[in-house]
Amino acid sequence: MITERSRAAHCASAELLASRALEALKGAGGNTIVASLLQEAAGADGTTGATGLVTATGAVRQLGADTLAAYVLTGQTPAPEESAAVRLTLAALPPAPRPPAAPPRGPEPPWIRAWIDWGLVTLLARLAPGTPQASPPMPSGPPHCDSTVPRHFSAARTPQGGSGEGWVPWALRMGQLASLALPGLDTPVHEAARSGAEALARGATRSLLRRDFVTAARVTRWLAWLAADNVALPLDAALLVEDIALRGGGNRCLLDVEICHHMLGLEGV
Repeated sequence: MITERSRAAHCASAELLASRALEALKGAGGNTIVASLLQEAAGADGTTGATGLVTATGAVRQLGADTLAAYVLTGQTPAPEESAAVRLTLAALPPAPRPPAAPPRGPEPPWIRAWIDWGLVTLLARLAPGTPQASPPMPSGPPHCDSTVPRHFSAARTPQGGSGEGWVPWALRMGQLASLALPGLDTPVHEAARSGAEALARGATRSLLRRDFVTAARVTRWLAWLAADNVALPLDAALLVEDIALRGGGNRCLLDVEICHHMLGLEGV
């Protein structure tokens, strides 16, 4: 059972890790983001106990591939101890050996978790060739966005068992998968983003108007990735990113904004 105290500790650790990743992306950090977090969690003498390490490990798995975003976007090479630290988190909480079915055939949370894990393992293998960590099987793609379905209808509510769904739940789910929106990754989720640019623009704008800047930043990640992939967008992603940067808060949100800056070529602007 996860207590409120435990939940708060995990959130704080994830914010700290996002802060370290953000510093590295801005050129102010080193190449041992995860390694230093795990070392601090264990204590200087390694005797703090398992609780801190479990919390830090959960933070790495929560951020997924975004833990490695600074290396992907700046061309830095993670130090050997950094690759070893990420492998340690994967060994502590092994990805599911068989990916669950995509919604609506299967529950959504484990399917999202499978994709986040896949992104982390795949980028680690590319950044640290020769890593012994086996890549988990690629999960199946998401339901498609159907403009003829009422906007709030999820795939499970689509009449006659169809797999399409309205743009609201579809965009929100894509936001949960935003750690995949990085250069070098191209999957059925990315294909869904290419065919759903209008739905993503609607989803990001809706979240921004509702002052849900965290979700707005996550969905906008896909718009920035699409712009970098030369996909025509129905709005100016750069203006959207700058609005979120001015009004959003929290290291996790700011990390998404900085990743967008890099993909849009706005870093240093």
